[in-house]
Amino acid sequence: MSNTDSFIEEVTEEVQRDKLFGLLKRYGWIAGVLVLLIVGGAAFNEWRKANERASAEAFGDALLTSLDGEYDPSAGVVETETPAQAAVAGHIAAARALAEGDTDAGTAALEAVQNNPEAEAIYRELAAFKAALALPADGDAQARMDAFDAITGPFRVLAQEQKALVLIEMGDREAAAELLQSLIQDAEATPGLQRRAAELSVALGADFGDSAAQETSDDG
Repeated sequence: MSNTDSFIEEVTEEVQRDKLFGLLKRYGWIAGVLVLLIVGGAAFNEWRKANERASAEAFGDALLTSLDGEYDPSAGVVETETPAQAAVAGHIAAARALAEGDTDAGTAALEAVQNNPEAEAIYRELAAFKAALALPADGDAQARMDAFDAITGPFRVLAQEQKALVLIEMGDREAAAELLQSLIQDAEATPGLQRRAAELSVALGADFGDSAAQETSDDG
């Protein structure tokens, strides 16, 4: 390599270095901002997780404290910070009130969950199903039928089972048998639910009961 070529290479490298330093001076702040954003984002994410964990622990402690004490209908639902916590607290408050025989307080807690648009659908649907179950057995049978008929989502098949039981109480064994038959064939029904429906069909004397019971037994 001649001295001229070597000189040209050195000049070229120097020019490229100058350009690189110039770019770093002009745009280097962008890299710094990106680093700050990444570090800040990671720190914020950890802070958020820690806050959520602390909130969940405080909520759990509050629930346990409320359950340890004597039932107090005036105490209401424990303090919550998220829609999910409010829904869970509402379900627990309703369960305790109903267990204590306080139907009014239990129903009110369930209605609060049902009417909370921020709560997830699964919580609202479960509240509707529990509210239907809480209706007095010696009350209006048609009102219970209507309540179970309004249940949608994952609890629909359980509501169908309860409707069959109400139909039996009302003396409409034929309609109950037809409902149980449709429940046995319902793809959303669990094997356990299908088995109960088949056994109840047998008790009603339905012709399809034996085969349905055998089929659900084989599935189990």
